[in-house]
Amino acid sequence: MIRLPAWPFGRARAQAFDYTAPIVIEGVTKRFGSKIALDNFDVVIPAGRVTALVGPDGAGKSTILRLIAGSLVPTEGRITVGGLDVVRHTGDVQAHLGFVPSRRLLYSDLTIAENLAFFAGLYPAEPVAMAERRASLLDLMDLTRFTDRLAGNLSGGMRQKLALACALQHDPGVLLMDEPTTGIDPLARRDLWRLFHRLNRDGLTILLSTPAMDEATRCHEVIFMDHGRQMARGTPTSLLEHAAGRVVAIDATPIALAASVARRFPEVASVQPRGDRLHILLDAGASVDPSWLTSRLQSHGVIVRSIAPVKPSLEDVFVALTTTTHAQTQEA
Repeated sequence: MIRLPAWPFGRARAQAFDYTAPIVIEGVTKRFGSKIALDNFDVVIPAGRVTALVGPDGAGKSTILRLIAGSLVPTEGRITVGGLDVVRHTGDVQAHLGFVPSRRLLYSDLTIAENLAFFAGLYPAEPVAMAERRASLLDLMDLTRFTDRLAGNLSGGMRQKLALACALQHDPGVLLMDEPTTGIDPLARRDLWRLFHRLNRDGLTILLSTPAMDEATRCHEVIFMDHGRQMARGTPTSLLEHAAGRVVAIDATPIALAASVARRFPEVASVQPRGDRLHILLDAGASVDPSWLTSRLQSHGVIVRSIAPVKPSLEDVFVALTTTTHAQTQEA
C-alpha cells in the first residue's frame, strides 16, 4: 500500500478542525429566488466513510455539496465540517476540503503537470512536501507516464483521475465529488471506485452524489433525496428492507402491453422495465401471491411466460419511497 505523504499546511492551518467530527447539516433551506432547492434539510454524515447522495436531477444533491464547500450560503440553517461553521470559518474549512465538481474545471490546453501546478498554487505549501505528494498522487492515479500530455487529449477516466489528483494536493480530510463517474466508460468507473475506496482506507472521508443506483451499493451509507428533501438513509442492505417482498419479475409478451395494463391496477405502485422483463412493485397492502396479477394480465390479452417474486434493487427501493412520499403529499 502506498502511503501518501501529508502536506503540513493541509493538516495544520486550522488547528480547531476535527478530522473525526461528522459533517452536520441542521435545518438547511436553500432558495434560488422562488425555487426551493433544499427544504429544511437535516443530516449527519459520519467521518471516515464513503457516503452517497442519491436522487434524480433537481433533487438537491449538487446544492448540498456546494453549501458544504462554502461556494453557496444557506438561506436558513447551519452546516459544520470538522466542528467548524462553514459560513463563519469558510477559509479554514476549505483548507481541509477537496472538491471535484460535476463540471470539469481542468484546463484543456495545459498538460497534466501544468494543471497540477496551477491548482497547487491556490494554496500555500512547502515545495519539497508538495513535490513528494504530487509524485505519490501521480503514481496512485497511474498518470506518471503522461505528465506532458494535454488534458484535452485525455480519456474521460484519465481526466477524472487528474481532477481527483488536483483536488487532493493539499491533503484534505474530506473529499466532495459531484457525479464523479458520469459519462465515463465501465472499466474507468471500476478503476475510479477502487481509487475512492483506497483513499477512504487511508482515512479520507468521501461524500459524493450520483444518480446511478448501482454505484450507491458501493458506499457505506446512502442518502436518498427527492425535491430537496431526505426520503431515507442507511446502508445499502438496510435500505433494501423498504421494498422487501413487494417486487415481482414478469416475463410477458407483448411487453409494452403488459406494462401499460399493469400500471392501471390499483395494487401496483410502479412498473419498471428491466431488460426483456418487467419489475413490478406492489402496493404495501397487496397480496404477495402474484397469481392474481397473472390472471388479470391474461384477461387483457397478455401472455405471461413467468412471474415470480425477486429481491428488490436499490432502484426498486427508491421508486417505492418516491411513490409513498408522493401519495402522502397528495393526501395532505
